[in-house]
Amino acid sequence: MKAKHIVLVILTLFVAVGALSAQTTATAQTETVNLATIFKDSGVFGYIIVLVFLIGIVYAVVRYVQLYHREKINAQNLYKSLKGYIKNNQIDEAIKITDKLKSTTLGFIFFSGLSVYKDVRQSAKSHEDLSDQVQNAFDEAVLQKVYKLDAGLFWFDTLAQVCTYLGLLGTIWGLLQAFAALSNPEIADAKKNLLLSAGIKTAIGTTALGLLAAIPLTFIKGWLMGRAQKLINEIDEYSVKLINYINISAKG
Repeated sequence: MKAKHIVLVILTLFVAVGALSAQTTATAQTETVNLATIFKDSGVFGYIIVLVFLIGIVYAVVRYVQLYHREKINAQNLYKSLKGYIKNNQIDEAIKITDKLKSTTLGFIFFSGLSVYKDVRQSAKSHEDLSDQVQNAFDEAVLQKVYKLDAGLFWFDTLAQVCTYLGLLGTIWGLLQAFAALSNPEIADAKKNLLLSAGIKTAIGTTALGLLAAIPLTFIKGWLMGRAQKLINEIDEYSVKLINYINISAKG
């Protein structure tokens, strides 16, 4: 599933949840149930859940900028361009192109490998020595950069779990309040009913709010992980292709 399709699914879920929560019930005895009332009934746990959710959204924006804007590069076109320069023995031109793209992971890896190739292609004792040094340069650059693409995405799972656990904790807290009101003989029956209702609202409200926060965070993690994996696959593919072509060119 493409990223834009995942975004549409998430937006659809938000719209559907908003529409359902905004509907009023047919009877006059029940209150209007929406996100505002759920948040209000959740008490202090609701504020904590919303805070955790907002932290996740801010982090999602940061990772989106990194994976979709800073890493925006056409790997296939770049490889074809570098292949042409290497074929014509224009290594300096190839290095200049990758130097401009060093802010991207693939650009940095290609720049590192080509720079070493330029330095050692005359001084290498044999073709095997040249191949080993170029391979090592690519491997070192990969180790320096690639892990950063999907590093930290596990935090979305952690934040989603925290939201869920806070919702469950709020549920227990609300039930404890309800049972405490029922077991207190000094409280009048009418007030007991009010306290019981308030406790149940807190219990249900925190559970609902925790799930409403956890589900989007889980979708966001999957979306960004898909993008990171796509970038990693492209790096693996075109790095190997460029290394092989350098070895073929050096041998020829």
